[in-house]
Amino acid sequence: MTEPAGTATGTLSFGPFSVTPHERLVTRDGVALPLGAKAFDTLMALMSRPNEVVSKWDLMALVWPGLTVEEASLRFHVAALRKALGDGKNGTRYITTLSGRGYCFVAPISHAGGAATQRPAPRPELPPVKLPNRLQRMVGRDDAIAAVSNKLVTSRFVTIAGPGGVGKTAVAVAIAHDLLETFSDAAHFVDLAALSDPDLVITSILLMLGLPAQADDPLPALLAHLHDKRMLLILDNCEHVVAAAAPLAAEIFHAAPHVHILATSREALRVEGEQVYRLAPLAVPPDGSGLTAAAAQTYPALQLFLERAVSSGAQIALDDANAAVIARICRKLDGMALAIELAAGRVEAYGLTQTAALLDERLNLLWQGQRTAPPRQKTLQATLDWSYGLLSDRERIVLRRLAVFAGHFTLDAALEVVPDARIDQAHLFDAVDSLVAKSMVAPRPIGAMMRYRLLDTTRAYLREIEPDDAALAARHATYYRRWLEQAGTSWVAVPSADERAVHFSALHNVRAALDWCFGADGDPGIGIALAAAAAPIFLAMSLLIECRRWSERALLAIAPSARGSAEEMHIQAALGLTLMFTRGGSEAARGALSRSLAIAQARGDDVNRLQLLGRMHIFHERMGEFDAALGYAQQSLAVASSLGDTASIALAHSLLGVSLHLAGEHRDALKMLEVAWQGPGTERISTVYGFDHRNRAGITLARELWLQGRPADALQLARQTVTEAGQMDHPITLCIALIWAVSIDLWGGDLDGAEANIDRFIAHASSRSMGPYLAVGRGVKGELAIRRGDAAGGVETIRTCLRELHDAGYELLTTTFNIALVQGLLALGRIEQGAELIDDAIRLVARSGDHLYMPELLRMKGRILLSLPEPDVAQAEARFMQSLDLSRRKGAKAWELRAAIDLAGVIAGRGRRDEARQLLQSALEGFAAGSETADIRAAASLLETR
Repeated sequence: MTEPAGTATGTLSFGPFSVTPHERLVTRDGVALPLGAKAFDTLMALMSRPNEVVSKWDLMALVWPGLTVEEASLRFHVAALRKALGDGKNGTRYITTLSGRGYCFVAPISHAGGAATQRPAPRPELPPVKLPNRLQRMVGRDDAIAAVSNKLVTSRFVTIAGPGGVGKTAVAVAIAHDLLETFSDAAHFVDLAALSDPDLVITSILLMLGLPAQADDPLPALLAHLHDKRMLLILDNCEHVVAAAAPLAAEIFHAAPHVHILATSREALRVEGEQVYRLAPLAVPPDGSGLTAAAAQTYPALQLFLERAVSSGAQIALDDANAAVIARICRKLDGMALAIELAAGRVEAYGLTQTAALLDERLNLLWQGQRTAPPRQKTLQATLDWSYGLLSDRERIVLRRLAVFAGHFTLDAALEVVPDARIDQAHLFDAVDSLVAKSMVAPRPIGAMMRYRLLDTTRAYLREIEPDDAALAARHATYYRRWLEQAGTSWVAVPSADERAVHFSALHNVRAALDWCFGADGDPGIGIALAAAAAPIFLAMSLLIECRRWSERALLAIAPSARGSAEEMHIQAALGLTLMFTRGGSEAARGALSRSLAIAQARGDDVNRLQLLGRMHIFHERMGEFDAALGYAQQSLAVASSLGDTASIALAHSLLGVSLHLAGEHRDALKMLEVAWQGPGTERISTVYGFDHRNRAGITLARELWLQGRPADALQLARQTVTEAGQMDHPITLCIALIWAVSIDLWGGDLDGAEANIDRFIAHASSRSMGPYLAVGRGVKGELAIRRGDAAGGVETIRTCLRELHDAGYELLTTTFNIALVQGLLALGRIEQGAELIDDAIRLVARSGDHLYMPELLRMKGRILLSLPEPDVAQAEARFMQSLDLSRRKGAKAWELRAAIDLAGVIAGRGRRDEARQLLQSALEGFAAGSETADIRAAASLLETR
């Protein structure tokens, strides 16, 4: 909201009025004016441009930024402002209307510097990305906000406790906005109100932090992520999931010393470290006579009532008699903010006296019927009963039906779900407008879309008085199935944090619909279709455990007649992928993926067949079944070619390029990977297979460039792919890029670079529960230890790593670690163990198909033969020659150079120095000009000594 310059903490004066902008307060002779929020904004906008005509369009843009409103709304608030100021009475004039042009503030304005307040004003230049909007004006909560803020800064863990409707969330949001600068804008608001499953508390926190929830126990990853972070975490509405929220908050408090936790709940969490602040209702006048209008305005409950009533269009002349009526209403409502707002919203329709009479009558009836309930619950229940009773029959029907929505919903959703033969769309529009005006439905603009929700107490109340409506629930589930089908194609890329916040509210409705579908009175048929449609979005948001759970539940519900359907295909595919990432290479994952692929083939569905061939390729690659993975990649290219679109072909090129690389077919791999990296169809990021296939092609291409004698180009491309992966905010893609970048560092002898990348890899995997990747990180640490002289420690670390990876069914890097382990055993003089391991590794490669490493295995075999108590030089030379010939045939210049170095040492030792020199010179000739690696330096050094 625009304010006159220089008024951050100062006071403005005109006529008998004083204006304190940062407190949103207008007083006359020291008495606060009951001015509505938009009327105050209108005054500020006009005062910011004194003696200047402000057009109605400009004024609406200033008062309602980003929203489209009717001119009638502006006229109404200008009229309310004029009435409050007494504009035009006794010749006074503050605002003039220029017909056809706009409005002008004409009164002289004086400025006075205001004293600094105890609490700094909110900073509009620090807009929170992940916080709800704060109320434009908080009534009677300054002391509470200051007290909780101080507790929060000093003790780190505060729960605002109090009854429903007292204003806990509003106070928490205000505190978060005030402390944004203290926490460098790192404040995260997690709304737990829409959750029905306590197990989803940690999932909600992970999503708000932009972290995937892909482990059976995501707590260690969450704590690892938060350990060194400084932030404010707000957990709102904990009471119905307190069994999960309380211990989780305690764990975060102890494990993350720089995270400050602000919780709201109807009861204390009762865990160690928690400081409880009991938020009292707003102060009301004591029961008795003699209350004056001036004294009434000093009580926050009456201030709130007046503001909300006036802003709703009520005309209240605040004299002593009316002050007494308002005080009686506020006392009846126990100073509860929600109840006061609901009552104040009715004054415009019923008048002040009749509102008080209706409220008194209804509440007395309810008190007689609910003597065992706590008083504040009785009061809020009574207010809701009374408010509901004042609605028309049509409004009641619409409101009851809107309770089917969990959390926010759009008007489009309501138009699809609510209408039937009794309520058409035109009636729905009118009813929603009326319910919003009566504060029964809360609107909230998110981006360009207005969303709505029922207050939590209202929804709970309605669901108690209205049994489940099967037809309504079916329409609700069907709508969100269609929404998922339309949104699913755009979710192949992981959304940003802001997009997660917008769409996560829709997932609350999806969960509620799935719960109903698979419940006792639900419709499993709709549920199966809904689970199939939900799978892509659950996967895109890394909700792997939840996706697996719903997929398993849907498969149990599929009737024999529906076997082989598109729905079963999608659900089996989702189940297979989630099992693969959460439980490794299990037979259950293999079975689900195979079943899904068989259905796609039987249906002639080549689009989904391509996706499933890709998933089967990934599964077998992770299992260490490289020949099988290559077969699926080759099939994918055939299917993609028949489809003909460039994105499908680029994907198949990526899959085949990676398989050819691992198979040691370097020349063919280079061609495929170059097209997959920069060819047609690579313009769009896609994570449909669990990671971005273009980025994976890029880092694999970097490895190929290194192997084919272009180390400088390889390093440059590796850095580019790691940078791009980091910018995607997609954890698996980044980990793949980092681990392959580490391999290039190790091949080139850059141990410091390898350590920096693997540290980043481990930190990322640790915070996201990537179990196999953590074992991989420890294995690389073991290889670094061997390279730096700690062979014993490195060998033990790698052996532990391999056991963990075998248990997880993750064999992608088994040969890499076997080679490092052989190097460590040689350094320790354990030649027999090394000989046995190298023979096993050679047989494993011959069987599984990762022939990329065969030249290195043959070379290591030769080195072992030279290390025997009685060296077998002839056999060693033969193995070095095999490695050299294989490297040359396949085009692996880097492996060729390594074999040439070892072979040159043998033949030079046997007196063939010229032959050794020629061998080294030939091996170096194929490298790009200016290339620099540890192997090149070693070869150059040998040439200088021979």
